Amino acid sequence: DKANMFPLLQRCCFHTPFKLQKSTGPRLLLHGKNKITWSSVSLCPQRDACHLSRSPSLNPASVYATKLQAFHTSLPFLKKKTPRESETKDPGILQRSMKSLKDSPKPALYLSLAGLIPFASVPLSMAIQGTYYPELAFAQIMYGAVTVSFLGGMRWGFALPENSPAKPDWMNLANSTIPPLLAWQALLFKDITHGAIMLVIALGIALHYDVSLLPTYPRWFKVLRVVGTLVMVLSLLATAALKTFSESQLSDSRNKWQN
Repeated sequence: DKANMFPLLQRCCFHTPFKLQKSTGPRLLLHGKNKITWSSVSLCPQRDACHLSRSPSLNPASVYATKLQAFHTSLPFLKKKTPRESETKDPGILQRSMKSLKDSPKPALYLSLAGLIPFASVPLSMAIQGTYYPELAFAQIMYGAVTVSFLGGMRWGFALPENSPAKPDWMNLANSTIPPLLAWQALLFKDITHGAIMLVIALGIALHYDVSLLPTYPRWFKVLRVVGTLVMVLSLLATAALKTFSESQLSDSRNKWQN
C-alpha cells in the first residue's frame, strides 16, 4: 500500500483540475495510520495544498520537489494584470485630429488649404507693410461671401442623391440657403468691420450645420471644416482689428495737426 501512495499523491495534488472546496464541518482524511482533522471553516484549494499526510515512503528529494512545485503554484484569480501605460493612455483631441487630416483625400486637403491663402494673405500683407488698404479688405469680404455661399450650397449636393443619409427635406435644404443670405448681407454693409462680423456669424452657422446637424459626414471632413473655419474667422477679425487700429492712428494724427 505504501508503494502505491506516491502515484496517489501526484494524482491527487497535481493532476486534478483546480477548484475550491468549502469545508463546513469536521473533515477527516486517513492515510495509513496517520489521521489529520480540520474542524474550522475554510476554503482549501485542492491544487495548492493537499490535505493528505506525508507518506513515509517519500524520500527527502521527492518531498522537496513537491514543496517547491506547490510553492510556485499560485491562484490565477488573485493575479491582477496591470494594463500598460500605452494602452490606458488615450490619444488627445489634437492627435486624433491630426490623424484624421492625414487620412483625408489629398485633393480635398490641398484644395482646402489653398483656399485659405486669400484669407490669410490680406491681413498678413497689411501687417507687414504697416498700412491698411480698404481695397484689399473689401476683396477679402467678397471672397469670404463666395466661400460662405459655397459652404451653404454644399448641403444640396449632399442631400439630393437617392442613397444619401441626409434627406432632401425642408430642414436640410432650407438651412443651406441661410449662409448665402448672410453673405449677401455682408456685401451690403459699407463698413468693412460690419461685413467681417456678418461673415464670421455665417461661417459659425455653416460649421454648426456640418458638424452637429449632419453627423454622417466623415471625420476628416469635419476636422478640415473646423480648421478652415478657424483660419477664416481669425483672418477676418485680424482685418477688422487692423482697420480699427489704422483709423485710431489717423484720428490721433489729425488731432495733433489741429493742435
